[in-house]
Amino acid sequence: MNRVFLTGNLTKDPELTTTNSGISLCKFTLAVPRRFTGNDGEREADFLPIIVWRGLADNCYKFLKKGSKAGVSGTIQTRQYDAPDGSRRFITEITADEVEFLSTRNGAEEAESTKPTGKEDVVTKFEPIDDDNLPF
Repeated sequence: MNRVFLTGNLTKDPELTTTNSGISLCKFTLAVPRRFTGNDGEREADFLPIIVWRGLADNCYKFLKKGSKAGVSGTIQTRQYDAPDGSRRFITEITADEVEFLSTRNGAEEAESTKPTGKEDVVTKFEPIDDDNLPF
């Protein structure tokens, strides 16, 4: 069984390209924190390349940005190629089937607009309530 579930933050804005046949392809790197801290007390992270195809690729490019939190479900895939120096190189990537946007491109703007301004209505007078009218 080859299945992976990851939650992390994008390290940079996603990149969108299309294949020669017009299929959308989005690439981004997800920083996934490790469960435990290292010897120096710092929590380390793994930086995993994510590949997303078709309509989901378009949505990832539209709604994700550097720092966005995302949940990814997919498969681990490896490939190899010969480098110009003659050495063989191996690449491990996550091909995502599902991406959940845990924060969006406009998330910071929306959070900023919902902050209290101090101009909210303040209740200055309370009315007494008869205990016989309470539903419990």
